Amino acid sequence: MKETFELPVIYKNEALLFPAELQSYGYSHRIMVTLPSQTIILEPGDEQYYRAIVPERENMPDTELIKAIVETATALFTS
Repeated sequence: MKETFELPVIYKNEALLFPAELQSYGYSHRIMVTLPSQTIILEPGDEQYYRAIVPERENMPDTELIKAIVETATALFTS
């Protein structure tokens, strides 16, 4: 099952919206977040936090942006 949505993120005091897709598989899921430079993958990690997987290291987004995305996803999708 795939569901698309926009992920609202506050980064450097600016509100940003990133296209995202929730992908369910088995008993788990992942969130694909599309940034201008590439798509990052968020997967559930330990202790109800998401972890980011950045497939292309040469186009690495700003680390603070990735942290903001992970924090937003964790706040929205974990209980």
